[in-house]
Amino acid sequence: MAEPLRLTTALLATAASFCLIGQWAQPVTDRENQVPVVVEDRLEPTDFSPEELKLLQRRFGVHGPQTQLAQLFTNSVDQLKPLRSQTLDRLRELKPVILRESAAHRINPMLITAVLFDEIQHSKPGESLPFIAHSGLVKTHGPAQISVSELIHQKRLPANPTQEEITWARKQLLDPEMNITFLAAKFQRLKLALGLPESLMLQASRSYLDAKAIATLTYLHNGKLDYPARVLGYMQDPELHGLIYGGRQPNPDITV
Repeated sequence: MAEPLRLTTALLATAASFCLIGQWAQPVTDRENQVPVVVEDRLEPTDFSPEELKLLQRRFGVHGPQTQLAQLFTNSVDQLKPLRSQTLDRLRELKPVILRESAAHRINPMLITAVLFDEIQHSKPGESLPFIAHSGLVKTHGPAQISVSELIHQKRLPANPTQEEITWARKQLLDPEMNITFLAAKFQRLKLALGLPESLMLQASRSYLDAKAIATLTYLHNGKLDYPARVLGYMQDPELHGLIYGGRQPNPDITV
């Protein structure tokens, strides 16, 4: 029996792209030699090859790297402990709906929590006010920063909504519980679009391909290349883990 083929840098794009082209459930093999490909642990799931980026751009229209100035601002905000405490308090209030929607849509609750933490932490002052949302000055709304267009993708709005329907959608997005429902449904929708099993609860600690899929989902949510690394980091944050799993029997298989 042939030995498994150790993945080299040259083969990374091919193997990592399986989660992007709907081949998740099939074993990764070297087609020429017909042997299994073993993905090395050292590979970084948040690295996207040029081929992967082109594929994601063509299929989903994501927009690339964040500017250095914006990255500097993001990193500076993360150092503000009072802001972090406020964000954690907000997540504690939202914990019941996070757990409910993660179970309903088969989405890792730590993924939802990490995205909410990042989006709340870096939200712009005043953007949650209804008159700002309805002014059209901002395109995304609520704790998860969901756009009206996502509700079109989820078939909750027609392809060409009226102004009244857009107003209704913005009101829904400003409701924290509905916003988290839309976030979980968005990840479920994107999982299916990537060819991932609907029932699969992605766990970054289980495998490289799970981590790669999570990185891809978060990139598609936000559209910035530095975003997946931040979210994967937050998913391993001990304080966020304690917030979600505190008081429950620990289960290391589902936390990350």
